Amino acid sequence: MVNPILKAPEGPPSDVEDIKERSNYLRGTLKEVMLDRISAGIPDDDNRLMKHHGSYLQDDRDLRNERQKQKLEPAYQFMLRVRLPGGVATSAQWLVMDDLAQKYGNGTLKLTTRETFQMHGILKWNMKKTIQEIHATMLDTIAACGDVNRNVMCASNPYQSEIHSEVYEWSKQLSDYLLPRTRAYHEIWLDEEKVAGTPEAEEVEPMYGPLYLPRKFKIGIAVPPSNDIDVFSQDLGFIAIVENDQLIGFNVAIGGGMGMSHGDKATYPQLAKVIGFCTPDKILDVAEKVITIQRDYGNRSVRKNARFKYTVDRLGLETVKAELENRLGWSLDEAKQYHFDNNGDRYGWAKGLNGKWHFTLFVEGGRIADFDDYKLMTGLREIAKIHNGEFRLTANQNLILSNVSSQKKKQISQLIEQYGLTDGKHYSAIRRSSIACVALPTCGLAMAEAERYLPTLMDKIEEIVDENGLRDKEITIRMTGCPNGCARHALGEIGFIGKAPGKYNMYLGAAHDGSRLSKMHRENIGEEEILNELRVLLPRYAKERQEGEHFGDFVIRAGIINATTDGTNFHD
Repeated sequence: MVNPILKAPEGPPSDVEDIKERSNYLRGTLKEVMLDRISAGIPDDDNRLMKHHGSYLQDDRDLRNERQKQKLEPAYQFMLRVRLPGGVATSAQWLVMDDLAQKYGNGTLKLTTRETFQMHGILKWNMKKTIQEIHATMLDTIAACGDVNRNVMCASNPYQSEIHSEVYEWSKQLSDYLLPRTRAYHEIWLDEEKVAGTPEAEEVEPMYGPLYLPRKFKIGIAVPPSNDIDVFSQDLGFIAIVENDQLIGFNVAIGGGMGMSHGDKATYPQLAKVIGFCTPDKILDVAEKVITIQRDYGNRSVRKNARFKYTVDRLGLETVKAELENRLGWSLDEAKQYHFDNNGDRYGWAKGLNGKWHFTLFVEGGRIADFDDYKLMTGLREIAKIHNGEFRLTANQNLILSNVSSQKKKQISQLIEQYGLTDGKHYSAIRRSSIACVALPTCGLAMAEAERYLPTLMDKIEEIVDENGLRDKEITIRMTGCPNGCARHALGEIGFIGKAPGKYNMYLGAAHDGSRLSKMHRENIGEEEILNELRVLLPRYAKERQEGEHFGDFVIRAGIINATTDGTNFHD
């Protein structure tokens, strides 16, 4: 029951709320329009619903102007994202994704910052076949996008393998438990017959309701001392508490999120805040009740202010905590002590439990492809044919060949060498600590390049790094083509947010462990200005830093930038 004392913001519902209300639980006219061969696109209303099925309609922006001149419709294509809790896939699943990328996609796979696969370039008439083949390998794309809980992340650090399996199981349970209950996905893509007139058909969304959530919702589980999933960027974060090598429960953090809009100070990135502790058996209940609070009190009028972080900030952290405990019928315990020391990956071979090994591969920009001088996709395909462990996709867009037996390690090592697959150790630590969103040419929101440009910029940054003896110093760099935050730009010790073609806002001062946001240092600058700034900042850091001091801490201590103590003063 909605608390009459608490209120959602007033105002007319946004157009998306109207689309969801009329959609008959996410069906809309998707089944019909996907059969229409007149256009490679679909109507905007159906595209809004399509997100809940794991896909967006996009077009190739490299071709947009030329097609307009030729009076052709845009080069429409679909991006398809897989639901992959914890980022763990089998070798068989990897091979299927590889095959689908060749048959129906653009011949590449993107490892996302939410630990899952993303395919681009799928034509409308191939979407159903693609989803059905994904489903046949025990994966799906349900709720990978849209106004629902999205892919549940969990720590992937191979040094913590004794806890990983347990945490991973909880991520799977959360993912399944929080799925939408509508059968729309199964009817549209898997040819399930619609069941009418049954009690089950009447109440298809007992948790979400017919309007689902005001905006997307993200959950992640971190295992200290590694904050590789950036747990404070999540709407709901769980921090594993381990005592005597046993998982005793989770600290609960609420209200994080990275997106914002340029020029709108009412929007800002925010970090989740810890509100208490619960035992493992309680996290499904906690997650459900947190989601229902956002369902009832989130902003359904202004989508830019609809994320849970704004709900928490508007109502107050203590108010939301009290409402959560009221809905739970029990109180969270006091939060336990924990410590994070990094949010990166650990590259190369590492030994885990039971004689099993893990190899963390550096994948620049998260793009799995065959390049002229680097047959990454082919090499991984050959490894998948013999690997009987797992593929773990990390939150930093890298890949772990996980649970490799000692017998297989030699064979896999030979394939790694044969195809030149790399742990990135010949690169600088700063490059290995960089991530970028897709941006151009496929993302319709991108204002500037990110994935295609960052490697080129890193070549020039590495020259400055080498000149100042910082090659082995980890400094996190994040680049996004727009302010939506897919690469968690506000948690980069150096962050770049696209403003226009070739122009970026430059941010500094985030914490190396993901516990503090950055702040804008320079606005709307190009490559020359970026490099000029770094030619001043990096030499100063090399000469003036204290023992063990990270770059994000240094720029604050040196007075170069003010600390962002909360998302609400991000723009100050």
